[in-house]
Amino acid sequence: MNRLAQETSPYLLQHAENPVDWYPWGEEAFEAARARDVPILLSVGYSACHWCHVMAHECFEDGEVAAKMNDLMVNVKVDREERPDVDSVYMDAVQAITGSGGWPMTVFLTPDARPFHGGTYFPRAQFLALLDRVGELWANRRADLDDAATQLSEAVRAQTSLPSASWAAGGDPAAASDPALLERTGEALLARFDPDWGGFARAPKFPQPPMLEALLQAAVATGRSDMMAAVTTTLDAMAAGGIYDHLGGGFARYSTERTWLVPHFEKMLYDNALLARVYLHAWQATRRPAYLRVLRETLCYLMSSPVRLPGGGFASAEDADSDGVEGKFYVWDLAEVEEVSGRETADWYGATEAGNWEGANILHRPRGPVRAGGTGEALWPSAGDWLTRPTAVEEGRRRLLERRNARNRPGLDDKVLTEWNAMAVAALAECGAATADAQMLAEAELAATFLLANSRNGDGRWMRSWQNGTVRHLAFASDYAWLVEAFTRLGEATGHSRWFDEARHVALGLVELFWDDERRAFATSGVDAERLIAAPLDVNDGALPSANSVAAIALLRLGAITGETRFSDLARTVIDSMGPALDKSPMSFSGMVSAASLAGRGITEIVISGSRPDLLAALRGLYIPSAVVVWGEPFDSPLWEGRVEEDRDGRAYVCRDYACRVPASDASTLSNQLADLNG
Repeated sequence: MNRLAQETSPYLLQHAENPVDWYPWGEEAFEAARARDVPILLSVGYSACHWCHVMAHECFEDGEVAAKMNDLMVNVKVDREERPDVDSVYMDAVQAITGSGGWPMTVFLTPDARPFHGGTYFPRAQFLALLDRVGELWANRRADLDDAATQLSEAVRAQTSLPSASWAAGGDPAAASDPALLERTGEALLARFDPDWGGFARAPKFPQPPMLEALLQAAVATGRSDMMAAVTTTLDAMAAGGIYDHLGGGFARYSTERTWLVPHFEKMLYDNALLARVYLHAWQATRRPAYLRVLRETLCYLMSSPVRLPGGGFASAEDADSDGVEGKFYVWDLAEVEEVSGRETADWYGATEAGNWEGANILHRPRGPVRAGGTGEALWPSAGDWLTRPTAVEEGRRRLLERRNARNRPGLDDKVLTEWNAMAVAALAECGAATADAQMLAEAELAATFLLANSRNGDGRWMRSWQNGTVRHLAFASDYAWLVEAFTRLGEATGHSRWFDEARHVALGLVELFWDDERRAFATSGVDAERLIAAPLDVNDGALPSANSVAAIALLRLGAITGETRFSDLARTVIDSMGPALDKSPMSFSGMVSAASLAGRGITEIVISGSRPDLLAALRGLYIPSAVVVWGEPFDSPLWEGRVEEDRDGRAYVCRDYACRVPASDASTLSNQLADLNG
């Protein structure tokens, strides 16, 4: 057992029995490198990463490779999910070296933590040769490596400076306030859209929730059918493909090919929390029943064991592998499908004798390519009914799920990450409110209560990771931003004012710990955190929205609810600081585009006084991304002034920037006001 045996991260513990003399990230490792006068090999990954497992088997479990690593280097293992700051800094370095990134990430550092070379996955022979080459250069050409480390470190630091970073330099500072920005972003997304299979690339394909949210908002705001078709084509194709778990619900992280059929089979908490909200919003905008089914099945997956942990938290991920084989838990041969569920179910899920992946079947809904916008072959027999299973198929699905549950399940990463759990709380709260699902709301409050009880240290400082009763690592801006969003959504969903109080407390911590006056944005790490070679700044919206775009939206909404303009003012400062980047590359900052759209459009404030479930029902199914809602327990807010009507039935007040319409006493009037205000 090496030093990783003392860690709590499931990823680090996977490597605790390697013959590699691993260190966790920390001063002990750097002191050892200085004492031995050797470089550091930094290896970054996560527990559900398939290629991380491959490199571990080929290299880190191999005695010859481990001996060379131990002889030439001090070796450091990092769980990217626990330390996104370390991951971000050195991923920038790897991208500067190779032009791309990914995991496992392999970086060579000087003993003062400056990177001089790196890459991602290396096969055994190539890795051995690389170790020898680095060792030779360290012994004979140290000055060259030192120069490379200095230049690379400066390049990494340059990427964290607003607005002079390469992705912002030269852009129009006023772009964030341009009313056409949202539509322009939608057009940029259309230019990258795959009209046959949806998504915004060829392969591999990631779901990209921030892009889908921005495109949906653009479609609704402009009324453009081509943008809406791009959204629905993508959501249809994802939910029909093998990336979606048709038996147990939930999405795998990404597809390895264009049609969404073949995933890497790991299932991440964040993907499923974010995609549930995308399908909710698409259902609200289109009323397609398939989207409602997908969001419910996805959240049912999250609410079920093993992802749902005792006490109320959510595990981070399920692995791609079981019994050491990728996808073994999920795939089928035709004979077993027919034996368990019958021929109709086998046909429904496209199972064949030949299979569709390495001789086995990934269950999916068979379909052909379709041109978005109505040309070409129809994707489904009729819009909206393609996922509604016939009775025989539904019974077959249940039997297949029961059979699958008897298999050895993939490994579980059961650490509770604050950020990702807050995403799940936000999804359950918003989806539960919109669909009147009491179980979702109860589960959201349970998870939020778990975080409050377990994810802070003795000083009240939020922490990043909880594992078996132990909290580790100071929380980052993304954790705080998502907590603000989650608690605010929970207050809106339940009418319980305590959640707005919790959101406000977290928002104050976000500002105190993370606000950077010079960069006019929220730094990734708090003022009390370890200093790295660069101060990372999380602004890029990729598979996850950035900490700054989440913070901007959450603070705009919380500011409108509480009347505390300091929150709204800081949000607008962040948005304005990103103007040059939004001008140059709106696709890369689609979450911030949504924030800019919200700031420019203005927030619709809705107050429902008294006990009026009919007014709530009229409101809940609508897609109004610019709205905040308060009801239930009154609290200290301008929205409640003069509107506490305990002695009457209650009414709905619809306002924008605190300028209000005539109070609505019936659902029809409320619906008309909202339609008029929001187009």
